[in-house]
Amino acid sequence: MDSLVMAGGMGKRLGKDEKPLTLLCGKPLIHYVLDALLLSKNIERIFVATSPRVKKTDDWLLDFKKKHTNVEIIHTEGVGFVHDMIGAVEDAGITGSVFIMMADLPLVTSGLIDRIIEKYTEVNTPALSVHMRLDVFTKLGLRPDTVFHKNDDFIVPCGINILDAAMIQEEQEDYNLILDEEELALNVNAPGDLEVCEKFFKGKRTDRK
Repeated sequence: MDSLVMAGGMGKRLGKDEKPLTLLCGKPLIHYVLDALLLSKNIERIFVATSPRVKKTDDWLLDFKKKHTNVEIIHTEGVGFVHDMIGAVEDAGITGSVFIMMADLPLVTSGLIDRIIEKYTEVNTPALSVHMRLDVFTKLGLRPDTVFHKNDDFIVPCGINILDAAMIQEEQEDYNLILDEEELALNVNAPGDLEVCEKFFKGKRTDRK
């Protein structure tokens, strides 16, 4: 399955220049995401969608792809997430299903990506979206921007979707996959998110010792 990383956003809420290049423990957010995709056993090509607002990210990617030939850059107009995502899928010439992920999810692992893709192969819908229960966010001290009410519970979209590229212009029947891995909650939109993410990341590294 091909993948698309959406990396065209600025880091205004973070107080940074370009969000994809925001450093987490000395490493750009987008580097963590690309590493996870490169290690996934189910991901083939990796396309990164940028915009005119992230020229430094473009430069960083040009250097990164010298060592990773399956990584390509797609330049979008930068007019909105849905418009840019559709344009990127079409410009990349992706066929079949496409794994779409935000560039601000640095703690998502290759194993988690593979679990999501394997679940997608089991469900009979053209699309799958990954969500978490709201209480996972609140336990971490995070306040998500978007919350949905489903089956007497509150869930939060995590910035990962699988879509049928052949139907990219259409609204697709969607399976809501609800997971409880804290790593999915740790997307970085504001300084507080970055602090929580750094604390969690350092804790994980300590646990491995």
